[in-house]
Amino acid sequence: MSIRRTGGHPSLEPNDDVMPYSDDETDDELDVSTEEEEEETPGAPQPPVEIRPTEIAWRVKANDRAYHHLPEFDKKTFLCIKKSKYSGNAIKTYKYNVFTFLPLNLFEQFKRVANIYFLALLILQSIPAITTLPWYTTLIPLVVVLGVTAIKDLVDDLARHRMDKEINNRKCEVLLDGRFQASKWRDIQVGDVVRMKKNDFIPADILLLSSSNPNSLCYVETAELDGETNLKFKLGLRVTDERLQEERQLAQFDAMIECEEPNNRLDKFTGVMQWKTDRYPLDLDNILLRGCKIRNTEVCHGLVIFAGADTKIMRNGGKTRFKRTKIDELMNYMVYTIFVLLLLVSAGLAIGHSFWFEEIGANAWYLYDGREDSTSYRGFLSFWGYIIVLNTMVPISLYVSVEVIRLGQSKFINWDLQMYYADKDTPAKARTTTLNEQLGQIEYIFSDKTGTLTQNIMQFKKCTISGHSYGNPTTAEGVNLDRGRPVDWSWNADADKKFQFMDNSLVACLRSKKDKDALEFFKLLSLCHTVMVESSESTGELVYQAASPDEGALVTAARNFGFVFLSRTQDTITIREMGEEKTYEMLALLDFNSDRKRMSIILKFPDGRIRLYCKGADTVIYERLSPNSKHKESTQTALDKFARETLRTLCLCYKDISAAEYESWTRKHMEAQMTMSNRDDALDHVYELIETNLLLIGATAIEDKLQEGVPETIAKLAKANIKIWVLTGDKKETAENIGFSCSLLTEDMHIHFGEHVNEKLSIRQAKRRNEPPIQSRGRKRPAEPFFTEPGKNALIITGGWLNEILYEKKKKRRRLRLRRLGKRPPPSSPQDGQPMNDWEKEIRQIDFVDMACECEAVICCRVTPKQKANVVSLVKKYKKAVTLSIGDGANDVNMIKTADIGVGISGQEGMQAVMSSDFAFAQFRYLERLLLVHGRWSYIRMCKFLRFFFFKNFAFTLVHFWYSFFNGYSAQVTFEDWFITLYNLCYSSLPVLLVGLLDQDVNDRLSLKFPKLYLPGQQGSLFNYRNFFISLFHGIFVSLIIFFIPYGAFLQTMGQDGEAPSDYQSFAVVTASALIFTVNLQISLDTSYWTFVNCFAVLGSIAIYFGIMFDLHSAGIHVIFPQFFTFTGAASNALRQPYLWLTIILTVGISLLPVVCIQFLHKIIWPSIGDKVQRNRKKYELELQKEAKKQPSAFQRGGRSRRSGYAFSHSRGYADLIVSGRSLRRRPTARARPQNSIRELPERAAENI
Repeated sequence: MSIRRTGGHPSLEPNDDVMPYSDDETDDELDVSTEEEEEETPGAPQPPVEIRPTEIAWRVKANDRAYHHLPEFDKKTFLCIKKSKYSGNAIKTYKYNVFTFLPLNLFEQFKRVANIYFLALLILQSIPAITTLPWYTTLIPLVVVLGVTAIKDLVDDLARHRMDKEINNRKCEVLLDGRFQASKWRDIQVGDVVRMKKNDFIPADILLLSSSNPNSLCYVETAELDGETNLKFKLGLRVTDERLQEERQLAQFDAMIECEEPNNRLDKFTGVMQWKTDRYPLDLDNILLRGCKIRNTEVCHGLVIFAGADTKIMRNGGKTRFKRTKIDELMNYMVYTIFVLLLLVSAGLAIGHSFWFEEIGANAWYLYDGREDSTSYRGFLSFWGYIIVLNTMVPISLYVSVEVIRLGQSKFINWDLQMYYADKDTPAKARTTTLNEQLGQIEYIFSDKTGTLTQNIMQFKKCTISGHSYGNPTTAEGVNLDRGRPVDWSWNADADKKFQFMDNSLVACLRSKKDKDALEFFKLLSLCHTVMVESSESTGELVYQAASPDEGALVTAARNFGFVFLSRTQDTITIREMGEEKTYEMLALLDFNSDRKRMSIILKFPDGRIRLYCKGADTVIYERLSPNSKHKESTQTALDKFARETLRTLCLCYKDISAAEYESWTRKHMEAQMTMSNRDDALDHVYELIETNLLLIGATAIEDKLQEGVPETIAKLAKANIKIWVLTGDKKETAENIGFSCSLLTEDMHIHFGEHVNEKLSIRQAKRRNEPPIQSRGRKRPAEPFFTEPGKNALIITGGWLNEILYEKKKKRRRLRLRRLGKRPPPSSPQDGQPMNDWEKEIRQIDFVDMACECEAVICCRVTPKQKANVVSLVKKYKKAVTLSIGDGANDVNMIKTADIGVGISGQEGMQAVMSSDFAFAQFRYLERLLLVHGRWSYIRMCKFLRFFFFKNFAFTLVHFWYSFFNGYSAQVTFEDWFITLYNLCYSSLPVLLVGLLDQDVNDRLSLKFPKLYLPGQQGSLFNYRNFFISLFHGIFVSLIIFFIPYGAFLQTMGQDGEAPSDYQSFAVVTASALIFTVNLQISLDTSYWTFVNCFAVLGSIAIYFGIMFDLHSAGIHVIFPQFFTFTGAASNALRQPYLWLTIILTVGISLLPVVCIQFLHKIIWPSIGDKVQRNRKKYELELQKEAKKQPSAFQRGGRSRRSGYAFSHSRGYADLIVSGRSLRRRPTARARPQNSIRELPERAAENI
């Protein structure tokens, strides 16, 4: 797209139907596209600009592998190592290999602050002077954590290895040593000649040389690129088609290809082929892109131009980003906070030890330890001792528990039968195990359209003919029915049996041949199109190849109603009309384009009449109707109805032309065809002359079939405050129509288009420029909204306007000027539309994001893959929101990788999106369950797990803090060493782990019934710094109770046997027992969903504690390891005292009583949405059962206001192919026998134009 600027004149508006350039344009392309756009500063002399011939650096020589390894093509890769710039064809998406796994994985794991922290602790514990705990208390958990994480990463990477291996080992035939040999994809190199067969995937970006079809025509399916299943055609050069059919000829092929450098533009290719003494231009029509599939072509040959990472599909993949959840980032900051607290507490206790030693320790003879250290040095050692003692405030088992929980939640997604698509045997798949809880915090969803929201299947649903509408369930006599029976097509041998139509009266009308308009209606549909036809080899049935699914649906409908398109040549078209075969001479084909929004065909009937048939958008057809045309009002009423039902409409009309009028017009047509400049404009003007005074026949209504459940899913997600943006490469009309179909757009919305958006942003920008600099810079975002009118707003913007609004083109122009002129002066006036600086550009982007976020729906159409990713990046950057992208094609990969969560639609032909995604499933509707059920549950479980984990470790660790006031701040521990080691591994880990895996506040059905339950995740209200400090203070309170109640109970106490049980070991046993009871009963209070497993875990943890403690305190183990087990008999001695059991019960009761009271008051006075749903759970479940019995209809169409239903997705292309005759078979002796449906022509008639 090019916007010309001259002086101070305003720029032309962007073309809404043109896909804007991407950031990978080559320098020569910039020269061409922007050479005329140079702005001239008035009155300033311009330096001369040297025009250089374009340097083409990408050269490919056929059948010469050695050429591409010449030193001149080497480039530096690392240090002084050089490598050929031509990539091999192997792709690599894995991260590790055998040699790099251990160092790289450890490097990545030690990026976590906690892992470095524990490694430092381990080093400290190995120093005898300061260690207060054995080294194994840290080493064992650290090794377990690193090992579990490494195994999980290894499993993930092995899956990527398998996927890469499967693709790289695909077979293809390569021309080596003069003959075709089977070779693996990974062994293909640039310059190789390859042979591909029907239904083969294309292994690289390949120049088509020849094929088994006439004129080297080759059909490809681009489902893996863009999700579209309609076929595209590619053409070989005439010279290669004629000379490169045999293996011997291909082996002698030695042409040199000079072309653009590898880039990500899927819509453009420029190059030249030099063979022998001639040069031949190359364009995208000659290139087969990697990832496409060969269809309806038995054999084709090609030359590899780009391989592997240089192919366009891989260039569109974007960078693989390391994704982390918000909770991960928050945990890192909390680790920093805990570490600061640890330093402060340890420093305070070390100072306390210095004072205590100065005042008491040095003066008490019985405390002499034989060391002559100074007070300050003792304080220094005490500081490091407390760092070790209190290190469990950051438990290393936290991270291994988090990994286990995430792995379990991923398995639950994989095992969910309600996300299993039986039709294609495709289950849901969590391809990563690190992002599950992020699914519960999504605020924005960015979705592709084709193949994601829609099935890309068009179905002829209704029509209006001469003011009479057809399509509702009706009998042959015209009686309307509530539930009709599909039309029986047995009377038509050529009918497509899959086609369904409910109105039997239309078939009866046609078969009676009484309604001439109805016959003319379907005759027009069978003649006015650019569809290609061939016969199926297996069944002999007709197979239509259309440039768009819309055209295919219309021609198939005509076929079923008795007007069967049979064949076409360069200047004839043959159909079977109600059983009678007729051939019409095609005088002219006026092709469709985005500006005309219509196509016409001029035919000469067998009886000599000349008639023009035309079909197009109602907005352009009605302007060209004759004043004598009938049924305009009734057809308009039907069009309004079809549009409200979100059907895609086309008006059909005709005009009889006299021979004299045609002769006059055809001369003008020939002159326009010969015009060298502005040929397209000249042809459009000539077309206008003949497309006048048309007579209206009727209109068609086609349904672009949505995937099942799309409108309901979008509506449900909207209730959860999730905004959905559609980013598509389709036309504006098509995208708008789908927006209405899937309930993203509604009739009561104010829809704003690119020009309106640009105007509003420019006004805001001009206002800001007029403000004082300090004031405007100090306020980053304007407070006033962009849309002040009441009501809902929606935004529909094209890629061209997106570039204009975000100054993307200005960036390129600025870069060009810098290269050409060496410098660029600032704009002479702020009114020229240029950004004055980077700050202004950033503010403009912020304004756009703010405006878009004020809208209920945003649709970006005609956008490139790069622009899709840029839109996602803008929302992430300026809204700090959690984003999700969902798509099914290679053009969605960049967007999927850019978003916080990437979802691929699997089960289609294309797997590129799935390979790059974090989660994959087969249908868009499963997104509702993924987010509102699995995502919400994962978030709630993880938050509850983290809150409790921090609490139980604060409660455990801070007991040492209180104990320090009674041991001279000497860094002595309250508990036994083995209790400290096993506390987080065995005694308290299982119940909280199961809460993180199984807990749910409400079941899945209620989660879907009440989308508002999703809001706490978006707000991040269940785990943040507030919750962290609540857990901290809760832990401080419990540690106080656990220490001081037993302390008071032990003070001046006499046991039953007359002995005082107030020794240190008995105290350690009592406090440890009280702690275990408290934390396990506390998690019981926090558990919302009880199962046998949870109950077993709580009781089992307590039983394990007592079982292990009695074993470790036994005399037998002390005899074997006297140095490691010193609490001999402590447990049995302490716990046989009823007084100490009462102490434990009192401690546990006082610890839990405030929690019970607070939870009770909170649920009664300040209940959350979840609390309210839980309270009325049975009532809501009964309602769900009643709703299931009613089974309401999925989607009610309808609305009030009028809008055009035109959304024809056809693009220009097949008409040129038809009139050039390139689809015709010219060499029957060298090719297979043609099918009966394709007419033979003399060689001269099939020459290329």
